[in-house]
Amino acid sequence: MRKFTLTILLAVFAVTITDAAKIQGTIKEEQGSTLAYATITIKGTPTGTTANSKGFYSLDLKPGTYTLQFEYVGFITVEKIIEVADKDQELDITLITNKNLMGEVIVKAKGEDPAYRIIRQAIKKRNYYQQQTDSLSVAIYLKGIIRTIAIPGKILGQKIERDGSDGLDSAGKGVLMLSESNLLLDEVKPNQSKITVRSSFSRGDNMGLNFSKVTSFYTNNVNIFDVNSSSRGFISPIADGALNFYRYKLLNTYTRDGITVKTIRVIPKRKHEPLFSGNIEIAEGSWRIYSLDLLLTKDYQLELIDTLKIKQLHGPVTPHIWKTKNQIISIGFNMFNFKGVGSFVNVYSNYNLSPQFVPGYFDNIVMKYDTGYYRKDSSFWTQSRPVTLEDDEKRYYTFRDSMSIVRESRPKSYYDSLRRQQKIKLTHILWSNQRYRWSSSSSTTTYQLKGLIKGLEYNTVEGVALKINQHLNYIPNKGRYNYYFYWNMRYGFENRHFNSFGTFTVTSKKDAYRNRYLSLSGGKRVSQFNNDNPIDALTNSLYTLFARRNYIKLYENWFGNIQYSNKFENGLIINVRASFEDRIPLNNTSFYSFSKSTRPFTPNHPEELAMIGFDRHQALMTDITISYQPGQKYIQYPNRKVSIGSDKPVFTLHYTAGIPDLLGSDIKYNKWKLSATDNMNLKLAGLFKYNVGLGGFLNADRYSIPDMKHFNGNRTFYNTKYLNSFQLAPYYAYSNIAKLYGEANIEHHFNGLLTNKIPLFNKLK
Repeated sequence: MRKFTLTILLAVFAVTITDAAKIQGTIKEEQGSTLAYATITIKGTPTGTTANSKGFYSLDLKPGTYTLQFEYVGFITVEKIIEVADKDQELDITLITNKNLMGEVIVKAKGEDPAYRIIRQAIKKRNYYQQQTDSLSVAIYLKGIIRTIAIPGKILGQKIERDGSDGLDSAGKGVLMLSESNLLLDEVKPNQSKITVRSSFSRGDNMGLNFSKVTSFYTNNVNIFDVNSSSRGFISPIADGALNFYRYKLLNTYTRDGITVKTIRVIPKRKHEPLFSGNIEIAEGSWRIYSLDLLLTKDYQLELIDTLKIKQLHGPVTPHIWKTKNQIISIGFNMFNFKGVGSFVNVYSNYNLSPQFVPGYFDNIVMKYDTGYYRKDSSFWTQSRPVTLEDDEKRYYTFRDSMSIVRESRPKSYYDSLRRQQKIKLTHILWSNQRYRWSSSSSTTTYQLKGLIKGLEYNTVEGVALKINQHLNYIPNKGRYNYYFYWNMRYGFENRHFNSFGTFTVTSKKDAYRNRYLSLSGGKRVSQFNNDNPIDALTNSLYTLFARRNYIKLYENWFGNIQYSNKFENGLIINVRASFEDRIPLNNTSFYSFSKSTRPFTPNHPEELAMIGFDRHQALMTDITISYQPGQKYIQYPNRKVSIGSDKPVFTLHYTAGIPDLLGSDIKYNKWKLSATDNMNLKLAGLFKYNVGLGGFLNADRYSIPDMKHFNGNRTFYNTKYLNSFQLAPYYAYSNIAKLYGEANIEHHFNGLLTNKIPLFNKLK
C-alpha cells in the first residue's frame, strides 16, 4: 500500500514539474547594452512579465505555441513565435531603436516643424482620453529599490556612525531600500478612489520618496509624486497651454500593427520652470500617447533628488481604449556626498473598465491593507512578482531578515557594548548637542543636552542669560505609554535671577496619530507679555547689541500647568488646560550695546501700554481649544486607522476664562476666538494660505497685560510668522480688551509663476 501511494505521489510530482516550462533570457539593444525593465507580453492576452534592471526576464508557460512581444520605449517591438514543451528555453532578444527606421523629415526653411501639427491634435484629444472611462479597476505591482553609491564619513560636521546593520559595504555601497507590493486600484470619476493593498514586503528606508500610483500625462498638471504631497506638479507636454512652454521636433515615423507612430522630441523653452525634456510618441489619427521617455532635473524645479526619468508604455485594453501597461521611474541623487540611484517600477494588469461597486464602497478610507498583507511567504512572491529579483536584491532580503532575528535575540552584552561606545565630548556639550542612549531588551532611554552656546542670549532685563535645555525620554518596548521629561534652567548674569521649570508628558502608544497626551509642568520661568512670543531671543539679542533696540518685554512667574489633548478619527481635536501664575514684574538692569548710538533703551514695560500698571499678582486660568478639519482621509491597517489629513480648512474655537479669587487669583474675564486656516495648493499657480478670525471679550472686569488680546507685530527686517503677524505693526500698539475684533492674514507664494519668465532673475529660483 505504501509503495502504491508513493508511486502515485511521484507521478503527480512528475506531471507537476512538466506542466510548465521556463522561458528566460536577456533583452539588449543593438550595441550590446541591456535594456532595464523591458516589457514582455503574450500577444493577444494581458499576460506577461517585465525584465529587471539587468534586462533579464523569466516567464513560466504551459506547453503550447505562443507569440511573445518584446517592447521598450524608443525601440521597435520584436515578436517571436515559440513552441513550449517540457524543457526550459533560453531566448535572448535584441531590440533596434526607432531612429534606425527613421525616414527623412523635410522641413522648409520658414516652415513649422511637423511635430507641432501632431501636438496640437494630441492637445485637442487630451481631455477626451482623460475622461474616456468613468470607472475602472486595475491590479498594480509596485517595486522600488534604492542603491547607494557612496556614503560620506561626515555630514555637516556630524560623523555618521555605522555598525554594519545597514548591509552596506565599507564604502557605503549597496541596497538601502527594497519593497514590493500588490495593489488593487478602484476609481470612479471625478474624484473617488480606493487602493487595497493585497500583499506588501518592504525592507529599509525610502528616504521619504513616494510616487504616484498612476501618473497621467493627459492631465494639464502631472503628479509624479504622491497626490497627497505638496508638490506643484509638472506641465504635461500635451497640456492645454503646452505650446507656451515647449518646443517640439519630429524625430521619426514608424508603423506597428497598422498604427503609424510619431516620435517627437520635447524641448523646454525656459529653465527653472516645472518642465520635462525627452521624447513622446503619439499615434497618428487617434492622437493618443503611445509611449514616453521624459526627464526632470533640478534646473526644472525638481526637488530632493537630482534627476528623475519616467518611462511609460501604453497599450490597448479594448480596441478603442488604451491604458498604461507599465511605468518606470529612475532617480539619481547626490546630497552632501551621499550618492545613490533608485528605480520604481509599476506594472498594470487585469484592467476592468466596468467594475460594479457596492453602495458606500468609496468612503473616507483611501487605502486599505488586507489582513495578513505582510505574511506572504517567498513562494507567493516567486509566483506573483512580474519582475525577477536580482542577486543583490535576494541577498538584501536575506540579510535584513537575519538582522531582524538578531535584534530580537540580542544579549545583554550587546547593549552594554553600545553604551561603552558612546562618548561625551566637549564640542557636543558646547554646540552640537550631547546625546546619550541606554538601550535594553525592555526599553530605550535617551538623554539630550542642547548645546550651551545655543542657549546664550542677551537682553536688557537679564544681561547675558544662559538657558540649559535637557530632554529625558523613556520608551518601554511593552506597555501603553511613552514618557518624556523636559527640564529648563535659566540664569541672568546681570540681575542674578535663577529660574527653572520642568514638563512631564505621558503619550499613548496606541493610535499614535491621535497625539493623545497628558502634560504636567511647573516651576519658575521668564515669559513675554505676549505669550505668542512675537520676537525670538536671538533676533532680540542682535537688535539690542547692534542697534540699541530692546523689543522683547519680559516678566517672571511661578507657575503650574496641567494639560490634556486628544485627537479623534474624524479630525476633531480637543485640548483642555488649567494654569496658575504668580506674576512678577522685571526691570532693565543692563544697558550695554555695541552700537555707538545714544538712543536710550525703552523700559521693560511695553511703552504702548504705559497706562496699564503691572504689579505682582496671581492669575488662575482655564481654557479649552476645539479644532476640526472636515474631510479627513485615512489609511486602514488590520489593527489601526491612520489619518493622512484633508484638503479642507481647519476651524478652531478657543475659549479662556480668568477665574477670580480662587488660589488668590486677581483676574476675572472671559474671552473667545474663532478662526479658520488653510493651505491651498494651486499647483502651477502657487500656494495660497490664509488665516482669518473673529474674537472678543465677553467681560473684562479684572485683567492684566498678559491676559489682553495681542496682535503679533514685527519691527525687524524679517519674520517667519507670516500668517500670524502684521509685518509693520509695533508689538503692543493694538493690544486690547474689545468686545469684538476681526483679523485676516493671507500669503501667496507664486512658486516662480512670474519670476521664472524673467531672464537672469529666474536663476535665483
